[in-house]
Amino acid sequence: MAGISESRSFIPVRIAVLTVSDTRSLADDKSGQTLADRITEAGHILAARDIVTDDRDNIRDTVLAWSRDKTIDVVITTGGTGFTGRDVTPEALEPIFEKRMDGFSEVFHRISYDKIGTSTIQSRATGGVVNATFVFVLPGSPGACKDAWDGILKAQLDYRHMPCNFVEIMPRLDEHLRRGKSAP
Repeated sequence: MAGISESRSFIPVRIAVLTVSDTRSLADDKSGQTLADRITEAGHILAARDIVTDDRDNIRDTVLAWSRDKTIDVVITTGGTGFTGRDVTPEALEPIFEKRMDGFSEVFHRISYDKIGTSTIQSRATGGVVNATFVFVLPGSPGACKDAWDGILKAQLDYRHMPCNFVEIMPRLDEHLRRGKSAP
């Protein structure tokens, strides 16, 4: 059964939050602040926080830099997942995913459907792994950030969550890189 195992100790995870917006600043970034607050309230470390414009190169370059930073375990982006001309976050990040996490999108939409009904189809939330770093791409609304954190990420980023969680597999995310060219 899913739940917290009291036999395990909590392990804080280092999480970076990237807001994708042409109009927001840190002072009025409600979605990024929602995530930052939830991350620290859960006992994790807010390793970095920034805002970039809706530009594929800016988004990709920031996430790539954070994915190479050994002090960051997880990157969460918020914004740019819709269908307007400026919404390019999935296009910026999906091509650099080493592994795509289809289940994240499916569970996010299931949770979102219960709150906003069929309007959930207007989001292209996604997730994957980049340079052995989990990357989650969320819509730019505080409600969507709450739903993703409270309904998925809070549990999966808690080592005590059973039957399994992301924290316990983090040390193995780069196995394919360590195997070398001689591996099958």
